[in-house]
Amino acid sequence: MTLPATNARWVLDNRPTGEASVSNFRRVDAPHAPLQDGQVRIKHHYLSLDPYMRGRMNDTKSYTAPQALGEVMIGGTVGEVVESKHPKYAVGDTVVGMGGWQQFSVVDASVMGAVRKVDATHVPLSHYLGAVGMPGVTAWYGLVKIIEPKAGQTMVVSAASGAVGSAFGALAKARGCRVVGIAGGADKCAYVVNELGFDACVDYKAHADAMSLTKALKTACPDGVDGYFENVGGMCLDAVLMRMNAFGRIAVCGMIAGYDGKPMPLAAPALILVNRLKVQGFIVSEHMEIWPEALTELGTMVGTGKFRPRESVAVGIDATPEAFLGLLKGRNFGKQVVKLV
Repeated sequence: MTLPATNARWVLDNRPTGEASVSNFRRVDAPHAPLQDGQVRIKHHYLSLDPYMRGRMNDTKSYTAPQALGEVMIGGTVGEVVESKHPKYAVGDTVVGMGGWQQFSVVDASVMGAVRKVDATHVPLSHYLGAVGMPGVTAWYGLVKIIEPKAGQTMVVSAASGAVGSAFGALAKARGCRVVGIAGGADKCAYVVNELGFDACVDYKAHADAMSLTKALKTACPDGVDGYFENVGGMCLDAVLMRMNAFGRIAVCGMIAGYDGKPMPLAAPALILVNRLKVQGFIVSEHMEIWPEALTELGTMVGTGKFRPRESVAVGIDATPEAFLGLLKGRNFGKQVVKLV
């Protein structure tokens, strides 16, 4: 193919104070770099937008280095190889990687895990950024390795209609569990129950405080909660802690309620002791050994129609910042992607 004159990219221009805004980002149209031996050039078809990106924008201590100013925003990508100087990759190969918020990326394909081929025959290409990608594997690890569910137990997940939450529900149902979601809005709750097959879903927006939310959870979880997958923190965590059974397990994946720098004190931390709870945080990229098993199960579920994930699709590279800010506000419905091709 003939490359366009420049590669449109979004970089982090400045760090947010409080809420993130479009002014934190800057579009840069850069010339294409020539390929070196071992590299491939990838034309992105879809960009992934995920909550963790908000945390990376802060210059604070975290599990990884913050997003550098003036550099392309980090993020998962799927697309096709359009130029190759690596023997294992040919023009036309469909691949997934971490190309970031840009139309094209150049990747050293000899680096382990930098890029991998995917088959879009049975699984739509965009799903490799969601259900059959990092979000799906995140749900799998939290459920299988931390929560360790048993058939008949009750599992709860916050942000239930999102990419991670929806995958968690499908995986937990496949293991014979009662699955209850927490989501924002009646339409999302209806989707979680009617389309994703959860047993119940609680609308946190209908509750002013944790005590009201925990009463709704009591109705949805009459036998208490055995496993909880946490994406949100704040009021949701306080409410679920009050419903946890003895020896319950909590997998802590995200704390989106605190990404704007707001403090999130626990209302009743003594419940962790009283109920002998296991509370474990995790970063899925530190557990690459489980990815093949997780991706096989998730790919089979999507390919056979047992799990039909939903996507919110923004169109065009210029739509990326607004779509990301909408994700942080919960405006997305399912996995948020940006379609470039």
